[in-house]
This record gives sequence, C-alpha cells and structure tokens, in this order.
Amino acid sequence: MAASLVVIIGGSMLGVSLWLRSVTGEVKRVDAFSEVPEADRPQKAEGAKGAMNFLLLGSDTRDPENQGGSRSDTIIVLHLDKNRSKAQMVSIPRDTWVFVPKSKNGQYGNTNAKINAAYAWGGVPLTVQTVERFTGVRIDHVAIVDFSGFREIVDALGGVEIDVTESFTSTHSLNPDGKRRFEKGVQTMDGAAALDYARERYAFKDGDFARIRHQQQVIKAILNKAASGGTLANPARLNSFLHATADSVTVDGTLNIFDMAMELRNLRGDDLSFFTSPTKGTGMMGSESVVLADDDKIKPFYDALREDQPLPAPTK
Repeated sequence: MAASLVVIIGGSMLGVSLWLRSVTGEVKRVDAFSEVPEADRPQKAEGAKGAMNFLLLGSDTRDPENQGGSRSDTIIVLHLDKNRSKAQMVSIPRDTWVFVPKSKNGQYGNTNAKINAAYAWGGVPLTVQTVERFTGVRIDHVAIVDFSGFREIVDALGGVEIDVTESFTSTHSLNPDGKRRFEKGVQTMDGAAALDYARERYAFKDGDFARIRHQQQVIKAILNKAASGGTLANPARLNSFLHATADSVTVDGTLNIFDMAMELRNLRGDDLSFFTSPTKGTGMMGSESVVLADDDKIKPFYDALREDQPLPAPTK
C-alpha cells in the first residue's frame, strides 16, 4: 500500500514504477493451489464476485516447502470487499480443533487435529484445503510472513506505537535472558519488542486469544505507520521498509503484487475490522488442550464473509 501511494503522490511515474516492480520481484513465490482438488473447493457466492480472500500465515520458517514439523503460529483470513473500501481480518486460533484432509503423500491428515498441524503435514496446499473446508470460504491468494523478518519490517519503519492494555512480562523474549517487561500504556516498540509482544501467550489467562488481540494491534500499527507521511516522505525509510517486506514475505504464484497495491492504495488501519473465529473456548481432546469451534455460530459467520456481507459482532 505504501508503494502504491508513492506512485499516486507523483514524481517520475515511469521511474517509480520500475523501482517498485524491482522490489516486488524480490518476493519469493509458492505454489499454493495446484495440489488442492478443485472439486473439493468452495465456490464464490454470486453477490461476492469481485471480492477477494487472502490466507495470511505467520510461520517460524521462511521456506514454504518445509514440512519437517514447522507449524503456522498465525492463521488469518483477510477479506477485501468488492469495492476495495473495507477489509475484514478473521484470526483462527492455531489450536482450533478441525478436520484436516489427507496430505498429498498420504502419510498424514484425514483426521481431526489442531488446525496448525495442516502446515506441518502438507505445507501451504494442505493448509488452504483445511481452512477452506473449515470456513466454506474460497481462498484467492496466500501470503506467508516469516517471524524473524517481521522484526526487520518494524525496524525499517522506525518502530510502531502500541497501547499496552495491561502490564506483563514476556518469558519467551528475544532478550538474552528471555524476558521483557511491558508496562501498561502507549509506547513505541522496535522490531524485537513488537515481536515479543505479538508472540506472548503464557502471561495471560486467555492465552492464545490475548496473543491474537496483540497481533491485530501490531498489524494495524504497521499498516498505519507504513501509510503515514513520515514514511512516504522519507525515501530511505520507505526503501528499507519495502525491501524488508519483500525479504520477509512469500506469496502464491498467481498474485500480482503491483496491481494489488494499486487497488488497495486508499485503505488505512481504520478501514480494517478485526475478528476472531467463533469458539466455545478451550477444552481437551484426549491429552491435547484445544480450542473448540462454536458450530452454531461458525456457519452464519463465514456465510457472511463468503457473501461479502458485514460479519456478526466479534466473538471469542
């Protein structure tokens, strides 16, 4: 979005366009859909033609083909309305108990499991299958953000401002002693602090739900900072931000990043609405602590998303 704003603001249109295209050329690509059986995929609702759905994954690996136990810690369905004026982000807790289809090699899946097991068992394609089956929403594009690169993105922006709603200590910090204290109130966080803030769950009674709220805060802060005058008017900072993003993100092979940026040039943080997939809270499946989906609310919730309609009130 920041890239497209530079084009709109002015300067040498040809020169800026070539520069932006060179940056987007650095982004790695993954085949997200060829292994997903078309017959099993949900179809777009007639009234939602033109709307677009992204699957956003936060992973601890940059390699989208790595299936050696790596799991997707963050799973978000991003819905862009057909007018490109609003966006809805639905976080699916990583421990949500769902049916995972059989992996391509036939060794995994075809069973109920935590939703983030799909990435470990079958990479991006199996994750797309699992999310589409769970939500009934057709995924158009996929983007994977590497957690270590996330830190570089925030640093390239000069930090982000976050309102910490309660004081806590992260016990899985990037600091040498593994701890970082966050005090209640508004503060500017560098990349390492923002990553610790977005990762922590053990310090809270509601665990992963608190982490989801913090991730949503950080996403909105990054979006607002990237589109701010301070970033756009600073060529060095803008260049660092775009290159850090390109180096940290993997997208599916069908996404035209430049054209998408142009389509989204008017979006701001206030145009984003954040939701959490409806759940009944936590429970046990055998020896595993899981998040239980609220079956009564899931269908109308995702039907609204599929039909490009306003979502019901946010639900934990």
